[in-house]
Formats: sequence, structure tokens, C-alpha cells
Amino acid sequence: MDSNTDAVPLLTTKTIPKNAHFTGDVEDIPPITGINDFFVQFMIESKKLWFLAGPLIFTTVCQYSLGAITQTFAGHVGTLDLAAFSIENSVIAGFALGITVGMGSALETLCGQAYGAGQMEMLGIYMQRSWIILFVTGLIMMFLYIFATPLLLLIGQTEPISHAAGKMALWMIPQLFAYAANYPIAKFLQAQSKIMVMSVISGVALVLHTFFSWLFMLKLGWGLWGGAIVLNFSWWFMVVAQMVYILSGTCGQAWSGFSMAAFNNLWSFVKLSFASAIMLCVETWYFMALVLFAGYLKNAEIAVDALSICTNILGWAIMVSLGLNAAISVRVSNELGAGHPRTAKFSVVVVVLFAFVVGVLLAIILVIFRHQYPAIFASSLEVQQAVYALTPLLAACLVINNIQPALSGVAIGAGWQAAIAYINIACYYIFGVPLGLIMGFALNWGVKGIWVGMLTGTMVQTIILVAICYRTNWEKEASMAENRIKKWSGQKGVVGE
Repeated sequence: MDSNTDAVPLLTTKTIPKNAHFTGDVEDIPPITGINDFFVQFMIESKKLWFLAGPLIFTTVCQYSLGAITQTFAGHVGTLDLAAFSIENSVIAGFALGITVGMGSALETLCGQAYGAGQMEMLGIYMQRSWIILFVTGLIMMFLYIFATPLLLLIGQTEPISHAAGKMALWMIPQLFAYAANYPIAKFLQAQSKIMVMSVISGVALVLHTFFSWLFMLKLGWGLWGGAIVLNFSWWFMVVAQMVYILSGTCGQAWSGFSMAAFNNLWSFVKLSFASAIMLCVETWYFMALVLFAGYLKNAEIAVDALSICTNILGWAIMVSLGLNAAISVRVSNELGAGHPRTAKFSVVVVVLFAFVVGVLLAIILVIFRHQYPAIFASSLEVQQAVYALTPLLAACLVINNIQPALSGVAIGAGWQAAIAYINIACYYIFGVPLGLIMGFALNWGVKGIWVGMLTGTMVQTIILVAICYRTNWEKEASMAENRIKKWSGQKGVVGE
């Protein structure tokens, strides 16, 4: 890719950073000239990738499972409770999560490349800037939670679901600000490969969350109110525990305390964060829209319940791919920051191969247990039958949506957010959504039609990302990464600044 995706101009000379050893490589990998070279480098890169991806997959699965477990218990409270939580979790919280994670991905690019170049002192400053921006963003998004009921009624959701989901949204406002605190911390720790602590904290939170959700929602009969209490507590537990780890001095030069420097260059950081948010939000909202459109079908409660169970399972699988997403983002950003373009390029090849294999394995497991898994998520036989009918589509999604997030991680690591945002909008909302609506409503294919159309949009986007990665000039990307580091750390000598 002769990348025009970053407005930062190139340096006229290429300099390998003195602290390139932060990535674990003193030099770039040699050119691969044969099968033996490929397999040797594949094994080396696989170890580095899975050193990051294993704990990150565990972390993302645990964090996603907090809401998914609450949704599972809601399915045993009642069909309206399940529909209400699904709408709140997918539409309201999903919207907020998309904004938060999206804006946080700017931090992922900057921290990863700064770490690769040995600019350790900038990581804490970047995290604090991101906190400022995300907490202000949270204050703005809070109105979405407060006025959730009239907004859901405005877009055509049924009155019972809208009122129940709106009440749930008010209870979940603390989670919104936990998102704003958590994701900058996560990117800060990921860039340094300090991921085991995130895994341990997330695992403890999941165990506590599962027990107390069962206790409050089912045993004590508190229903959705009990679920909201536990879900808010679980997210804030993770935030506080991670901050205790950081403040204990374990991050060395990366955290030197709170600094007024975090308020410098805020507007430029906002613009970069906004581009990142657009890129990831359109992906997150795509599945939110799938559940939303199901609410317009006949027998909406069953349609929403069945689709929410499928997206719940798909979400768990996507958490696996998001572990690869975060890992490849760290690998690419670190290697580009250290001036290792060939290593960065080869990392992309390795992650795509692994993402495909994992997606196929998950799809096979789902098909094998297709008669058993619907009963885990709902007591209603009608809902179980609807889920069973959607299993083939769900299996196809597991493969495609395992590759796509890994490729998005490459884009984040390289800093291509702005260009990928335009591609996502075109593939998802100009092509995928209209096709899904035509197939679902005009052709009367129902939920299957909506899903097939939108899945086609995802396939087109994935093909385009593969083509972009194949055509990328990685030597140029390494030069751009060096220039980006100088720009954001305030160093002089950036051409065109």
C-alpha cells in the first residue's frame, strides 16, 4: 500500500531508533527466500504473537462475558427481561462501547509505536490525555442513557421493550464511565506487553460476577436491577485493580505520575481519537443495527431474543479474534516504531493464518453442538428453535468475523484509522445494511435475510483489508511511524511541521 492514510509527512532520512530492543529484536528479520526460512520465522513470530494473544484473548473473553453472563441470566428471568437487556447492551451500551474503544485505539497506535522506539515517558502522558477526552465524551453520551426510552420509541421499538430497556440504561450509567477509565489503561498496559495482570484481574472479576449475578438475579429474585448492580461493580473492580497495579511503580518510566502535560495538544489528540472512533464504531454499531432491525419484524420479541443469543455467541468468538487484534496491533506498532518493516509485514501474515484456523475450529464446534447450545441461553422452546435455524449463518460469521478484527488490528498498529473508517462506512452502511434490509423486508426473508445481507458487507470489507495489507509499502510505514513519534512527543526535526 502506497499509504496516504496518514497526514504526517515522511522523514527525509531513515534512522533506526537506539532503543529498538524494546520489541525484542535488535534487527529486522532477514528476507524470506524459501519454505525453510518461512517456517523458521513463522515459529519465531508465532511465539511472540501468542505470548501476547493468549492472555489478551483470555482478558477480552472475560470482559465480554460480564455482559454476556448477565444476558444469559436475564434469559431465565423472562423473555421481556432478555429483550430489554439485549437492546440496552447491544444498542445503548454498544453505542457507548464503540465510541470508547474506537477513541482508545488512537492511544493504541501512539503508545505501541512510542514503546517500540523507546519513548517510554510518553506512554503515561498519552493515557492521561485519553482519559480527559473519554470522560468528557462520557458526559456527553450520558444523555443517550438518560433519554433511552424516548429514543428507542422514536426509532420504532415496541413500548414494553423500550420502557424496560430505558430503565436498565439508567441503572448502567456507572458502566459508561468505567469504559472511559478502563480502555486507556488497557492500551497503556498492552503497549508494554504487561498483559498477565490484566488477565488475572479480568478472571477474578468474571468469577465474582458470575456468582453474584446468579445470587442477585435468580436466587434473591432482583432480576435486571440485581444484574445492573453486579455489572457496574465488576467493571469498576477491574478499573481500580489495574490502577493499583500502575500506581505501585511496576511500569517504570512509562508512569511517572499525573502531569499537566496531558492537557497539551489536546485538540490534535481529539482529532486522531475521532478518526479512530469512526473506524471501530461503524464495526461495533453494525451488529447493534442487526439486533435493532430485528425489532421491526413480526413477533419482534422472539426475533430479538434469538438474534441476541446468536450475537452473544458471536461476541464471545469475536473476543478471541480481538485478542489477536490487540496482539497484532502491539506487534505491528512496536516493530514499526523500532524500524523493522519486514518483521511487521510478516506478523500480518502469521496473524491472518491463525485467525482463519481459529475461526474454522469455532465454527466446527458450534455445528457439532447445534442441538444443545440454544437451551443454555433461553428457556422458551420457540426461541431455541429460532436460534437453531440461524446456526448455519452463525457458523459462517465465526469464520469471517475472526479474520476481519485481526486485519483491523493491523490498521490500528500502523495508524491507518482514517482511511479504514471510509472503507468501513462504504462496505457496511452503503452496501451491507441496504442489502440486508432489502433481503429481510422487501424479499420477506426475515432475520436470515437481514443477516445474509450484512454478512456480505463484512466479506467485502475483509477482502479490501487483505488487499490493502498485501499492497502496503512497509518500509514507508516504518518511516511514517518514526515521524509520528517525533510529532506527538514534541521533538523537533519533523519535516513539514
